[in-house]
Amino acid sequence: MSGSNTTDFNTTDFPSPFTFILLGVPGLEAAHVWISILFCTMYIIAILGNVTILFVVKREPSLHGPMYYFLCMLAVTDLVLSTSILPKTLSIFWFNSRETDFSACLTQLYFLHCFSVMESGIFVAMAFDRYVAVCHPLRHSTILINSMVANIGLAVMLRGGMLALPFPFLVKQWPYCKTNIIPQPYCAHMAVVKLACADTRASSYYGLFVVFSVIGLDVSFISLSYAQILRVIFSLPTKDDRVKTFETCISHLCAILVFYIPNLFFSLMYRFAQNVPLHFHVLIVNVYLLMPPMLNPIIYGVRTKQIRDRLLRLCTH
Repeated sequence: MSGSNTTDFNTTDFPSPFTFILLGVPGLEAAHVWISILFCTMYIIAILGNVTILFVVKREPSLHGPMYYFLCMLAVTDLVLSTSILPKTLSIFWFNSRETDFSACLTQLYFLHCFSVMESGIFVAMAFDRYVAVCHPLRHSTILINSMVANIGLAVMLRGGMLALPFPFLVKQWPYCKTNIIPQPYCAHMAVVKLACADTRASSYYGLFVVFSVIGLDVSFISLSYAQILRVIFSLPTKDDRVKTFETCISHLCAILVFYIPNLFFSLMYRFAQNVPLHFHVLIVNVYLLMPPMLNPIIYGVRTKQIRDRLLRLCTH
């Protein structure tokens, strides 16, 4: 983070609480308006898509089942996740409103990491739902009753909240005397920690622990579920049965790929890739953060026949 932009704001000490300066996309300031069009479009699609999913599921009694309840949890999570980032990002691009106070930064940081962990947990819950539906279809309605779905949702929410809770506390304890500039449009854990003038290995290690424990455990559980699902699918007698059963899982698999593969890649790149241009990294990570909220309702809306049919009926009427 060296350069003329940074040195203008350098000071020797920052009393707590103080104000951070968010740079947007450093090096591409002249293109901020054009970048904002992309981000704003993605955000609008995400809002409309997820609100539509919630509306359709609420209005259609035949969709009042575990799979669609988990889908509603995913929609709410995506709405909060995108809204925790985009309004401030757009205010930087449109109004050059770069300042954010310490408490607002910590709040944004907490919501970003909390709801990212929650989204991962919801994908695990959906994988469990698909496992029960395919491997134990006769027991699906007795295993995933409403109280069980509610308990799973509560567990996912508590896990996200508890795992993200140390992030703001760790960030708050470090002294800041290098610079108050964050070279991106939002507050993330490692972006803030890199500004501290202390031994911040505890923050870095905890961040890696969360990434690998959440992604590692969740992906392992999802993989185990799908191994059992595929075993059942391949044992079905006819090709039509196999295709029909597998199609019930395609939406979930697509959403998983959109979420996990870039998540792991960018988490590692942020920590270890030193040769990636800063503006490229910031731009790509921001696009990635908006991709799941934007694509999830499209994936489920297009691939899930019940949602698609209900939506078409509503539009026709």
